[in-house]
Amino acid sequence: MENGKRAQVAIVGWACTTLCLVSCAAAFSHGASLSACKDMMPRHLRVQLHSPSNNYVTVHTNMSFYFPGNKVPVTVRSTRDFMGFLLQARKVSNDEIAGTFVFIPPGSKLMTCFEDGDTVTHSDKSLKRNLSFVWKAPDQPIGDIKFFISIVQSYFVYWAKIESAIVAQPEQN
Repeated sequence: MENGKRAQVAIVGWACTTLCLVSCAAAFSHGASLSACKDMMPRHLRVQLHSPSNNYVTVHTNMSFYFPGNKVPVTVRSTRDFMGFLLQARKVSNDEIAGTFVFIPPGSKLMTCFEDGDTVTHSDKSLKRNLSFVWKAPDQPIGDIKFFISIVQSYFVYWAKIESAIVAQPEQN
């Protein structure tokens, strides 16, 4: 009788573990979790972080400066397919998330880390390569910014906080 109970407990344990893994995987296929807001790190199981310097993903804009309230186009280009991402604009002075995204491509959705629409993530696990966004600066001056993106190539491989060049905010007199 004891062996039967042990087997039953083992099967129930295996089933619970399997359900947890499946539900965790399903959850991340619909976008990053709020726990990724601060450090932009995915919370997948057994993921492998790669160096932020990579040779296949770039995030950039065609503007080198902006003024309060401006809309800034942001492009992400990749030579390899990826499944997931998390994109934010951050102040250079203190690394705080800033502004909101007002245009996002299909397969993505807005998130609220600190303010409605301040972050964009994937909404499905379709393969992505080249993405275009529009970010709107706050109406009050916030200083220079950079765009940061974390890319999930697969459930086990990701790059965190790939950064754009600085987009400067000129001082206004």
